[in-house]
Amino acid sequence: MKAAPIRARWDAVYSGTGTGGSRQATYDSFLNDWNTWVERMERIAFLGLGIMGNPMAKRLLAAGYPLTVWNRTASRAQPLQAEGADVAASPAEAVREADVVITMLVDPTAVREVIDGIARHLRPGTTLIEASTIGPQVLEEVAALLPGSVALVDAPVMGSADRAASGQLVVLAGGNLTKVRPILKVFGTVTECGAVGHGAALKVVLINAVIAGVTVVGEAMALGDALGLPEELVTGALANGPLAGIASRAFARGANYPLRLAAKDVALATASADLPLLRIVHDWLIAFPNAGSEDLGQIVRHIRAQRQDGGGNSSSPSG
Repeated sequence: MKAAPIRARWDAVYSGTGTGGSRQATYDSFLNDWNTWVERMERIAFLGLGIMGNPMAKRLLAAGYPLTVWNRTASRAQPLQAEGADVAASPAEAVREADVVITMLVDPTAVREVIDGIARHLRPGTTLIEASTIGPQVLEEVAALLPGSVALVDAPVMGSADRAASGQLVVLAGGNLTKVRPILKVFGTVTECGAVGHGAALKVVLINAVIAGVTVVGEAMALGDALGLPEELVTGALANGPLAGIASRAFARGANYPLRLAAKDVALATASADLPLLRIVHDWLIAFPNAGSEDLGQIVRHIRAQRQDGGGNSSSPSG
């Protein structure tokens, strides 16, 4: 933890305490206590500063954890460096002195690549918290790559970037949490799922329920269009009915869960079980290739537009 953030914390907590030399002496004592406390805290390496990783890493900094970060696009790490994080040039460099390593990466391929690259650099006794959405099968592959002296906790999260920033995520954690529970609580409410892999599995279940629900809202809106109902009537009824929570997500503004990642998460589900409905949902999610970076909620607009055009898009589920 660098001196400037420490001084800022001092000023925020103790502003107005003492003057002149007495204030400096009190600050020196505070700094000594602070450094002792930080030395006892887990040193964390955070790998992946994307939509969710960036605000989660900031939460750790705000909580006072000594933090080293890495991101494939290095420029994304610069704001965190300004707030007190150390920036590593590679994942291996980031983890060498870490007690806890957190990975929040975009997909299974990225996770496999990074874990394979850092495994031999992890110190005995390190805990890896795998927070990416990769499903239990890929998590088993991750476990096989790790040395026996490294503990694995799976802790994917439910929630958007704004909830990550405010510490209101739901953390779905599997494995022995004794060492890392305080760290996970920085991100939000911790749901203890039991054995390693159960958190990863529950995340696939929950996120697919959300994705399917939002897609159903899209078809419901298209049905309302076909029946000549006013848009405001349908959206209001959905928002006040049994699907209120899903409708709220479907019509949310400012959310950022790209359609391409939603398609990836549905593919995790359909690879695990025979799920005909989710296969159709996946077809919808990939039917608009130019929209892959748009938020999941935009699938509602695309489904309505496609149906209003008479279903002419040959890549749509209806063919």
